[in-house]
Amino acid sequence: MYNKIRFCIVGFGNIGRRHAGHIIENEHAELVAVCDINSAVQSKVASGVEFYHSLPEMLSNVKADVLCVCTPNYMHEKHTIEGLEAGFHTVVEKPMAMSVQECTNMIAAAEKTGKTIFAVKQNRYNPPVQAVKKLVQNNDLGQIYMLQINCFWNRGAAYYAESDWRGKKAKDGGCLYTQFSHFVDIMFYLNGPITSAYGIVNNFAHQQNTEVEDTGSFVLKAANGAIINFCFTTNSYKKNMEGSITLFGEKGTVKIGGQYLNTIEYQNISDITLPEINITSKANDYGGVYQGSMSNHDKVIQNVLDVLNKNHPIMTSAEEGREILRIIEQMYDGAVQG
Repeated sequence: MYNKIRFCIVGFGNIGRRHAGHIIENEHAELVAVCDINSAVQSKVASGVEFYHSLPEMLSNVKADVLCVCTPNYMHEKHTIEGLEAGFHTVVEKPMAMSVQECTNMIAAAEKTGKTIFAVKQNRYNPPVQAVKKLVQNNDLGQIYMLQINCFWNRGAAYYAESDWRGKKAKDGGCLYTQFSHFVDIMFYLNGPITSAYGIVNNFAHQQNTEVEDTGSFVLKAANGAIINFCFTTNSYKKNMEGSITLFGEKGTVKIGGQYLNTIEYQNISDITLPEINITSKANDYGGVYQGSMSNHDKVIQNVLDVLNKNHPIMTSAEEGREILRIIEQMYDGAVQG
């Protein structure tokens, strides 16, 4: 028996509206309120859902169970802690925060209040990722020798003009926080923690509208001994081209490919053949100007319901969210400017 879980959202941009849609579509969830400082988005709020300009006002007035934090990166710590202290479980968009220390502060607040943080890492639900996760868990690839990660996306002037925090070092953080944190997460999800990272980054084509890099190449060493090549750019000409992770193991090779980790692009595994997987219709689409990672937020919301109603495991815990920030900090700390 499911109890209906009541949600409210802070931040009603593209991703906040995506959360709202999936909450409304789920029969066991109810969207009761939305908060955003931009009055213009009020017209996009569903009928019957309260609208607030102030988060403290919303938290003190609404009767709800969960706060979805869908604000810019640099606000995640503040808004999450405010939600926890007001008695709400929190669902926090990527990146969980801007540093390991901020994540630790959030986890401490959750422990103090007895509430739960759900870190949004929706690419874990991708069928190709789940298929390869089972291979790794069952040791079907044997020892993992190497991973190759390619993130070749496009982010043009229209993307950075849409919001004044994007591309700002203190508010955005950089490509590994905003565009490619999901790939860092899947690297960790499939292969575990990182012990060292060295790389080079540069801003080739976005100097007029960003304070961060648009291209980087890293070599990382994993705790299990694997060598990882991690290459990314937002300079792919006019459109996203590839988001892939290839694993080279003792007993097999498999590539999760496509633009958004949405296909098994090739495989050669001892005694095993994965079924063909090609998901073509679930990228986050932001009005045709650019696209993001796979849209599995319906599964994120369902996981919240399952955890709160049936005590199911959390797909991505706050502690795991913090580990992703730890890896990102390792990578930037080990980077030189090209």
